[in-house]
Parts: sequence; structure tokens; C-alpha cells
Amino acid sequence: MKALRAVKGTRDVLPGEASAWQRLEAGARALLARYGYRELRTPLFEPTELFARGIGNETDIVSKEMYTFEDRDGASLTLRPEATAGVVRAVIEHSLWTADPALRVFTLGPMFRRERPQKGRQRQFHQLNVEAFGITRPSIDVEQIEMGLTLLESCGLSGHTLILNSVGDGRCRPAYVDTLRAALEPLAEQLCADCVRRSRTNPLRVLDCKVPADQEVIEALPKIADHLCPACGDHFAEVRRELKLLGIPYRLSHRLVRGLDYYTRTTFEIVSDALGAQNTVLGGGRYDGLVKALGGPELGGIGFALGLERLLLSLPAAAGERRCDVFLAVLDEDGLDDALLLQRRLREAGLAVLMDHEGRSFKSKMKQADKLGAPWTAILGADERARGVWAVRDMSASTQQEVPGDDLAQYLKEKVHG
Repeated sequence: MKALRAVKGTRDVLPGEASAWQRLEAGARALLARYGYRELRTPLFEPTELFARGIGNETDIVSKEMYTFEDRDGASLTLRPEATAGVVRAVIEHSLWTADPALRVFTLGPMFRRERPQKGRQRQFHQLNVEAFGITRPSIDVEQIEMGLTLLESCGLSGHTLILNSVGDGRCRPAYVDTLRAALEPLAEQLCADCVRRSRTNPLRVLDCKVPADQEVIEALPKIADHLCPACGDHFAEVRRELKLLGIPYRLSHRLVRGLDYYTRTTFEIVSDALGAQNTVLGGGRYDGLVKALGGPELGGIGFALGLERLLLSLPAAAGERRCDVFLAVLDEDGLDDALLLQRRLREAGLAVLMDHEGRSFKSKMKQADKLGAPWTAILGADERARGVWAVRDMSASTQQEVPGDDLAQYLKEKVHG
């Protein structure tokens, strides 16, 4: 019978990889707590209407990439392709802004999009999403950018660039979109098929095209920076001033429009030199009209998403994983009971302990301890058992010392934890 494989566009996070994920997630949780963010967990699937209204019917995500299915009662449900719409739905449903004077939340988990799988892009992928509500001043934009950069740098990411733009708001963007659509109309024969379609349905998305042959044409299109209303222009100028104040370098790009309809004013991305075409590690921006569009009050919002798979691909390879603090090597069957009792005492003392249960040779046991990254190995043979001691080997120094069995737990605890 043919063995089954994971669905295309999904992958297993194997035990040898999971520790890197855990370190990343733990570091993110600790950093976010310093900025006042609390965790919110939303369902993996939501009503399809939530994403159609929140993201936009004409976006590629809604029109081509969502996993949508009909429930038994006829309701249309969709696996979440992104987190912000679900977070906003939860904020509205539970009136979170009424009880929290600093409404800042984060989510961590899988998202689903039916895209062409490639390096850094899977059909099931994992994101950290960070969202803040009720703050309209530019300082929160800068704080989120600074927090995102701090998070990436704390993980060891180097060779990254902050890219910045403003996409205006409901007062100035519609006129710019009309200008852009008019500029695109006579250029249809020079653009790819996707850009021709987007020029009619969502002209801003043309600016995000990656087709090499289209780039010269797109660079010459009208720039949104020349069409911002005074309020949006002032907001963006203050964002740039505060970034300069904090010594945060950035690069302006009039083509950074992001892929979702709900963005307003500040948009930003952080890209990594370590990835190929899919080089965005973190991206986000303001979405001041989204809460109201989904049935809530006038409540400003801003957030970003960080792709865990892409970040892990960008980081330098970690050293070998340390699977245990102590490895127990028992040289004959008569010492098994002593090893089981010691293993229990060591674990109660807070140490990670593994042992050979299969009665392998001494040489095989030592190879196993080395592969597991154990800094200490406690050895018990017939002679040691007769004298009530264990031989404790320092694996890095290749030295050995006998320790009485009654003292061994405390001895190893001090060696491991100092």
C-alpha cells in the first residue's frame, strides 16, 4: 500500500525543528508583554462574509486564494487567510475597547491560502499578528515599527531593510485610484494579464506587480505621495520625523500598497536579504476604517504580521540541539533499578534526563549521549554499584569523577544550573 504524504503546500514541523519555533515564539511573547500586548485566540475558520467585507472582494486573497466550504446548515465558512479580520470581529463582538484602556492584542497560529508553494510560501503557514486599537496619532505607527525591528533583531536577523509608504485614506485615495486607473487604461498592451485585470478591479495592486517586463511601465505611473490630502501628508511626515528621532533608517517606496483593501495611511514592510523573491518577513500598516466597516464603532487600528516560516529561513543555522542535561549509562541489567530511581530524582530536581533502555554496548551509549548533546553522563557498572557511587563524565572536557549515589542529584543540579 502506498504511503500517504502531507498535502501539497503543507509541511510537518519535525522534532529537530520545533525547538527553533519554540524559542522564536517564547521570545515574541516576552517582548510583546513589555509593550503591553496580550494574547487573543480566534477560531481557524470564520464566516466567508467576514473576509469578503474586511479584505475586499477584488483582492487576490478573496477572489482566488481562500479555502471556502459549505457547512451542513448551508453557511459559507472559510479557513482564515489572515488574522486581522478575525481579530476585529472579536473586538467588536466582545466590545473589548470598553474595558481595556490600552487595547493591544496579538495572535499566533496557522493561516491558509491556496497559493503556488515556493520557498517561504506555503498553503498552510504560520503568523504572529500584532494589533493595537483606539490610537490615531503617528507615534503608535512608529512604536509598532520599532517593536517589529526589535523582535527581528532579537532573533538574530541581519541584512534587513524597512520600507515605508502612505496609501492615504478615504478622503484622498479614491481620487488617486481614479487617476491611476485612467493612466493604466492606454497601457493595457504593455502589461501582463494580471495587471490588466487589476487595472479594472483594484488598480493599486498593479503597483505590487513583480513581472520584470512590467517594471519600467509601472515605475512611470502617478505616485500616491503626490495625491495625499493635507491630513494624510502631515501624518506621514510625523511618522518619518519620529523614525529619524529614534535613529531608525528606512527606504520610501511609492509602490508599497500591501495586498488588502483595509489599509489606510502608513504601510510598512521589513524585507530580508536572505530570501529570494518572497523576501518580506514582516508587513503591516494602519486600518482606521476596518472596525466600522465590520459593524463596530469609529476605532482606529494598526497592526503587522510576521511570517514564522520566512523568519526561520532568514536566520542563521542554530547549533545542535541539547536534548538533555544528563544521560544515564547503565552497564548491566542489575543497575536498571538504580537508574530508574536516579532518573526520577534528577527530574524532580529540574533536570532533563535520558537513558539507554535497550542494553547497548558502553561505546554505543557514549555515542548516544554525544548525539543527544548531553553535557554530563552518569555511568553505573558493577564495580560502581558495589561501592555506592556513579562515575560522572564531563562530556566536553572528557574528564570523569566518582560521586556517591546519595549526593548525585545535588551534584548534577549544581553542575547544570551553576
